[in-house]
Amino acid sequence: MKTYNKINPLILACILFVSGCKLTKPVQQNAAIKAPVTFEGQSDSIGIGSMKWSSFFTDKNLVALIDTALQNNLDLKMAVQRIEMSRSNVLISQGLLLPSVGAEVSGGGRKFGDYTMDGVGNYDTNFSGNIDANRKIPGPFLPDYFVGFRSSWEVDIWGKLKTQRRAAYTRFLATEKAKQAITTSLVAQVASMYYELMNLDSERSIIHKNIGLQQTAVETVKIQKEGGRANELAVQQFQAQLLNTKSLEIEIDQKIIETENQLNMLLGRFPQRIMRSTAIEQKFPQQIQAGIPSQILRRRPDVQQAELEMLANYSDQQAARLAFLPSLNITAMLGFNAFKSNLLFNPGSIAYNALGGLAAPLLNRKALKAGQKRTEAASIEALYAYNKSILTGFQEVSTNLKKIENTKKIAGFKREEVAVLQQAVTTSRDLFVTGYASYLEIILAQRSVLEAELTLTGVQKEQYLALIELYRSVGGGWE
Repeated sequence: MKTYNKINPLILACILFVSGCKLTKPVQQNAAIKAPVTFEGQSDSIGIGSMKWSSFFTDKNLVALIDTALQNNLDLKMAVQRIEMSRSNVLISQGLLLPSVGAEVSGGGRKFGDYTMDGVGNYDTNFSGNIDANRKIPGPFLPDYFVGFRSSWEVDIWGKLKTQRRAAYTRFLATEKAKQAITTSLVAQVASMYYELMNLDSERSIIHKNIGLQQTAVETVKIQKEGGRANELAVQQFQAQLLNTKSLEIEIDQKIIETENQLNMLLGRFPQRIMRSTAIEQKFPQQIQAGIPSQILRRRPDVQQAELEMLANYSDQQAARLAFLPSLNITAMLGFNAFKSNLLFNPGSIAYNALGGLAAPLLNRKALKAGQKRTEAASIEALYAYNKSILTGFQEVSTNLKKIENTKKIAGFKREEVAVLQQAVTTSRDLFVTGYASYLEIILAQRSVLEAELTLTGVQKEQYLALIELYRSVGGGWE
C-alpha cells in the first residue's frame, strides 16, 4: 500500500494568509542627529585626526611605550577575542543557510503489545509463504539497526536567515570598531600618563629648587639671630616652611610611583621604572584645526560602532517580522536499515526518504510577538545610542578646542606671575637683610612663588592633555 501526501492549495493559502496578514513594518531609524557644519572658530581644513599616532607624537620614549601597550594591553587582547566570538556568530548564521548532514550509527529495539496492530501484524507476517528466512521478523523483541546519513534544511524562502546573517555580520564589524575605540582610548591614556609623569618630574624639580632656597633662608635668619637682628620665632617659622616643602617632595615621589604603576598596568607588565625624557619634546601646533564635524564624527570608532549596532538591530527587526511567515523544512535520510545485524549491509537493507513541509505559527504566537517588540525597542535604543555618540563626540571636540585656547592664555599670565614673584623673593630678601622687611614677608614671597611655579607647570600639563584628548576625540590613534 502506498500513501501519497499532497498539500491542499486552499490550506496553503490559509496558512500564508493567517501568518502574513498581521506583519508590521520595521520601525524606521530616520531620526539621526545631524552635526553642525563647522566647529566654532574653525575652518573646514583637514584635521589632526588623520595623522597616525606614530607621527602625531614626537617623543621617542612615548612612541615606544604606546607600541608596547598596543602589543601587551589586556583590554585590547580581550577585545580581539570578542571579535573572534563575533566572527563565530557570523559562521553560525552562514551555516544555517545550508543543509545540515550528520552521520548516524544507531541500534535499539522494542517489544510491541500482543494486542496491537504492530504486534498482530508482525506475528502474522512470519506465517506468510511470500517471505524467506532472512525476512522473518524476530520476536517478541524487535531490534532496529541503522547506519547512514540524516539531513535537515530550512529553505530560506523569505530571507529570514539571510537577514539574521546580515545582523551577525554587522555586529562583527561593530566589534572591530569597538577594538578601534579601545585603541584610541589606550593611546590617549598612555600619552596622558606619560605627560603626567613629566609634569610630576617638573614639580619635583621645582620643589627641590625651593628647598635649596629655603635652606639658604634658614641659614640666613640664624645668622641674623646671632647678630641680634632676628629672634627664635623667625628661625622656627623658616624651619617649619622648609619641613613642609620637604614633605611635598615626598608626596610627589609617591605620586610618581603610583602613576608609573598605573602606566605599567596599561603596558601589560609588572611595576618598573618608566623611561621618559627630561623635557617635553612634543611639538605643539601653532594652529590647530579639528576639521569638518561630519567627517570627524564619521571617523570616530565609537560613532561607527553605534551606527553598525543600529543597523544590526534593524536587521533583527526584519528577522523577527519574517518569523511569522511559514518556514519550509526538508528532511532526508539515506543509509542501511535492518532488524538483523548480519543483514545490515545487505543491498536490500538500503533505505532512504525525503520529506518537505510548510510550518507556520497559528495559535499562541505571543513569544514571536514579544520577540518582535523586543527587537523594536532595541532598535530604537540603538538609534538613541547613535545620536548620543554624535552629541558626545561633538561636545568633546568643542570642549578640547576651547581648553587648548584658554590654557594657552592662562599659561601666558602664569609665566608673568612667576617672573614677578621670583623678583619679589629677591627683593624681600634684600629688604630683610637691610631691615626694611620682616621675615614673614620673605616666607610669604617664597610660598607664593612655589605655588605659582607649580600652578604654571599644571597649566602647561593641562594644555598638552587637552591636545591629546582632542586627538582622541577627532578619531585619531586607532590606525
